[in-house]
Amino acid sequence: MQASYIPPLMVYLAAGVSGFTGIIESFYVKEELGLSAAFLAGLGFWAGLPWALKMPLGHLVDLFWHKKAFFVYLGALLMAVSLLIMLGLTGYKGWMETMLPSGTWYVLAALLSPIGYVLQDVVADAMTVEAVPRFQSDGTPFPDSELQRMHITVQTLGRIAILGGSAAVAGLGGWLAKTTSYAAMYRISLVIPAISVMGVVFGGLMVNMQRRAFRRKGFSETDIFKMMRPKKTDLKPSISILGGSGIFILMTLSIGLSGVPLKEEIIFFSSLLIIGYLIHQLLQPLETKKRREIIGIAVIVFVFRAMPTLGAGASWWEIDALGFDEAFFGTLRQVSSLLAIMGMFALRAWMSRRPIPYLIVFLSIYSTVMFLPYVGMFYGMHEWTEAHLGFGAQTIAIVDTMADSPLGQVAMIPMLAWIAKEAPENQKATYFAVMAAFTNLALSGSQLFTQALNTVFVIERGRYDELGMLMFIVLAVGLIVPIVTVFFFNPKSENRSLLNA
Repeated sequence: MQASYIPPLMVYLAAGVSGFTGIIESFYVKEELGLSAAFLAGLGFWAGLPWALKMPLGHLVDLFWHKKAFFVYLGALLMAVSLLIMLGLTGYKGWMETMLPSGTWYVLAALLSPIGYVLQDVVADAMTVEAVPRFQSDGTPFPDSELQRMHITVQTLGRIAILGGSAAVAGLGGWLAKTTSYAAMYRISLVIPAISVMGVVFGGLMVNMQRRAFRRKGFSETDIFKMMRPKKTDLKPSISILGGSGIFILMTLSIGLSGVPLKEEIIFFSSLLIIGYLIHQLLQPLETKKRREIIGIAVIVFVFRAMPTLGAGASWWEIDALGFDEAFFGTLRQVSSLLAIMGMFALRAWMSRRPIPYLIVFLSIYSTVMFLPYVGMFYGMHEWTEAHLGFGAQTIAIVDTMADSPLGQVAMIPMLAWIAKEAPENQKATYFAVMAAFTNLALSGSQLFTQALNTVFVIERGRYDELGMLMFIVLAVGLIVPIVTVFFFNPKSENRSLLNA
């Protein structure tokens, strides 16, 4: 691994270790706030909307590349404020409630945190491009095949940094939740924003060191600038991207603060139209074939990520019915993250030989199969296995997690590597941000669909009789809809073949 990869990986690492407080947050919400599963799914929708802002933020990073550290610093500040709010709720709740209700404070923290991570993620995505050197130490350019290999490597390492950070703190977080106070854990978590800031500072030092190394080899300042910066282009502010994004922000705020019925649905579909228009504008300079390929892949990934989940009620059922505690949830997350890292290393060559539509079909089928043990446990399978085979719910959950986790991060890596290599030199951050905004809007759609299902199938604390039917619906939708989408939108399939291997 090259030293130039480290700065963006530290920003990604900060995102990964943010899961340190994820377990205690779930238990705190269940035990202290009394919020419904449908409300939490709705909150997840609003918390996911900032990721749609990756598009204008990515464009701003391209425009003000030399000032990119500012975005990371601002993101770190917002993350710290969110953590301080949760520290106040868990350690000084009475004092906090003298100003605002605890539920309001929690909503504020839940909305500030993703904004901070979005600001940092935009810069980290673009830094992965800067991290791959275009020229060797003797000044000769790297061949395209080597550049592609390095781009795939740094994108894989980026996912590993996120998962590695998650794995490093998951078990520890679960154990500490059983042995110390939630407030103490939030105090420890205040180090997380500092990690990303250190990454940017280290990146600046790396650039200066590389520049001095080229000077020692006798290169002129002009040559050094050409070797260390993207090809010089005159990038101007895009009125369509910035203007459309401004309309999106104003629309979201005005509708969100109003009493309009179905406001989440209105915002989601309006956002989809706006982002679709901006993607159309961005792709206009490309060849028709390449433009259709990008759109087809984006739609397929969007639908795959927009599939509904069970919602918070499933975690409550695991706590109440299966007896999972904070420490065991930490173990599950740690196992999942570690095996996902191993899977990305082991499957790297396999990923590079398979198109994204193939991966989506495979993952849809595989995820469905891996979900079946939890359906079985809802109907008492774990009681039978414990009585006759000697193992129960925790063993089944661990084995199922071990089988499912290695493929958890597969779908996005080839897409990110493709963007890193094929996007125009002066618009890398914009392309990363546009495609991320589109696919991350899918996660807001997933929360929206989850909220709708939780409204129909009501899951409350201690009342899980409708969870079984909800499981079957989520299972069927998650299997059928992505495969049908691949059938219709596979960009490289002229005969509608599902598995374009």
